Amino acid sequence: MLPATAAALAVLAALLAWPVPALLARAGWPRRDPLVALACWQAVGLAGGLSIIGALLVHGLAPWGASLPEALAAVATGRPAGTPVRGDHWTTLTLAGVLATELLGVLLLSWVRTARTRRRHRELLELVVQPAALPDARLLEHPAPVAFCIPGARPLLVLSSGMVAELDDAALAAVVAHERAHLREHHHLYLLPFVAWEAALPVLPAAARAHAAVRTLVEMRADDVALASLPGPAPRRTLARAIVVAAGGAGGAGVPSGALAVTGSAVGDRVVRLLRPPAPLPGWARALALLSAGLLLLAPTALLLLPALW
Repeated sequence: MLPATAAALAVLAALLAWPVPALLARAGWPRRDPLVALACWQAVGLAGGLSIIGALLVHGLAPWGASLPEALAAVATGRPAGTPVRGDHWTTLTLAGVLATELLGVLLLSWVRTARTRRRHRELLELVVQPAALPDARLLEHPAPVAFCIPGARPLLVLSSGMVAELDDAALAAVVAHERAHLREHHHLYLLPFVAWEAALPVLPAAARAHAAVRTLVEMRADDVALASLPGPAPRRTLARAIVVAAGGAGGAGVPSGALAVTGSAVGDRVVRLLRPPAPLPGWARALALLSAGLLLLAPTALLLLPALW
């Protein structure tokens, strides 16, 4: 008989693979507080991976112990199984190993490839860029209005000459503040697990939906951080104008892969959000969302460690 814990983890994995990401992607509240929404998406991704791998492990190791630590200790020390080990136990253990290897391997491979690409682009750009008028920025001779940053150990913030020519000082300051927000808060790390998730499970619609939603939330979060540092009477209009100019210049031409550009994703939604800002998420709603994310991470962890349902 399938252990109750394995069944519970399988149900949780199924919920996190389709309906929960679909509901979260369609919800309206994430645009009111992108940072809290990003925390929820990270919890969905991590809890989903733990649930599906955990369900397979729990069923496969059930003959060896009443909890995952006990079963792993029994296998590690060579203690014989307490109940007969059937073929389905070996099958689920094999699937768990394959899935865990694939997810972790794709995550590592995505990180290595992205880091290598960014390093190559940074080295090429450093040959042609020159210091810009704004601190920490570099100027690239390019007719299209482009602004992007390349994160990493040696981050690079680049403005094209077309962008400098199109925007006034206030709008340029808004662009730079947006890109600095990406670098300061390490937004590329928020994106990496979902890049790997989509690459590892391309047939799963939720993977592409989650990646797109997180990309948009990262850009909205950078907009919010930039607004907090911008002076002037209408910083929202200033930043919205800069985003529209960058989006309409050349469709993002000149932005290297792996970079975070000011145009980003869902440009129309971001501009509307800047010009007609939604009401901030109430404190109780923020607390509830963060509590839900924490419980979501706790659920598969508790199911794996506690012997009550084995």
